[in-house]
Formats: sequence, structure tokens, C-alpha cells
Amino acid sequence: MRIKDLCPDERPREKLRRRGAKALSNAELLAILLGSGIGGKNVTEVAQELMVNAGGRLTLLGAMPLERLMAHKGLGEVRAITIAAALELGRRTFEEEAVIDRRSITSPQLVYRLMLPCLKNLDHEECWALFLNRSNFLISKEMITSGSLESTLIDSGRILRKAIEKQCSGVILVHNHPSGSPQPGQADIHQTEVLRRALEAVGIRLTDHVVIANNAYYSFSEDREGK
Repeated sequence: MRIKDLCPDERPREKLRRRGAKALSNAELLAILLGSGIGGKNVTEVAQELMVNAGGRLTLLGAMPLERLMAHKGLGEVRAITIAAALELGRRTFEEEAVIDRRSITSPQLVYRLMLPCLKNLDHEECWALFLNRSNFLISKEMITSGSLESTLIDSGRILRKAIEKQCSGVILVHNHPSGSPQPGQADIHQTEVLRRALEAVGIRLTDHVVIANNAYYSFSEDREGK
């Protein structure tokens, strides 16, 4: 079936115009990005196949490298780049909303909400630092290191230098576990203590270290409070 054979209310562009973007399914929104069908399939069918290949999840689609997107029959580089750019904009929107939320970052739940768009579904570990002022408002957040599937270096010296440069009062360390378990290993515990002592020596507190594993997190501060 060609896209023009669908009734107007079923065509993605017309449906969006009449009912708004929220009325469209993920596949229909993807269809608008793709623009046209491929190999005898209308654009909605192509988009639906793409969603099936991503397990029905936009997060997994957004995590796909360009090469894998381009491997989808007939997708091509231009369309793959368009999809990657659109999903990255969505991720940044989510991240921006979290930063605009001007509440103090006083709980690991808020840290999890802020950092999940950056760390979800990665196939490697990354270490980030959140730099806070005296009221725990976010000054900035930066990726410190990027590692392998099983580890990444917590560069205490680099974090310390940046904390001093930004004249911050507190630091929250964040890293991810692609394995799916947020429980810290002995190396995580040791490196956290090294960083805590380095920051403490110049009057800056390590407020927390949050380990994120997609749908779960571990907080060093919560663990201390529970003991």
C-alpha cells in the first residue's frame, strides 16, 4: 500500500497537522523524518520495521551507531543521520528540562533523572562530575573520562582542578554500569574515597557518587545514611 492510498487521517503528516504531534505513534513520527517509502513499502511500514529492529524502544534506536542504522535496507546515510539527529535533540530536550529545574540537587533521584539521558544504554562506562554551588544548584556538568565495558578511570586530579576553577562548593560523581547492576565494585569504592579526600583537602565536599545502570541506581550517600 502506498502512503497516498491511506485516508488523510492515517497519513502521518496530515494526522500531525490535524491532531498534533502527541497523537502520532513513534513509528508515525519516524515516518515523517524518513519522508518516503523504500522498495515498494510505504514510509509508515519502513518506520514500523525500524522500530521492530530496535525492540520497539526509542532509547535503543537512539543508541544505534550510524552504521547499524544504515544497514537497514534502503535507509541510507542521509536518513540515518536525520534519525540520529532527531533522537539526539529529544535526548537533549529531556536533559535541558532537568537542568532548567532550579531546585537544589539534594537527592540521588534528581541526579539519576538528570544523568540518565547521557548514560542510558551505553556500551561503555563514562565518568561524569556535577559541580554545585553552596545551595547545591548545578554550575555545570562534564564528562571526565570514557572507558570500556567494565571500567573507567575516575580521574581525581582532573576533577579537583575543574572544581577549583569553577569555585564550586560540592561535587557529585556519576558513572554508569553497562552490565545492568548499579552495585559498586572495590575499585569504585577505593577511587571514591581517593576523590573525597582530595576534594576535602581544599574545602570542597564530595556530596555523592551515583552509579547508574539504566533502570536502577546506587548512591554512596544513601548507603552511608542507611548504615
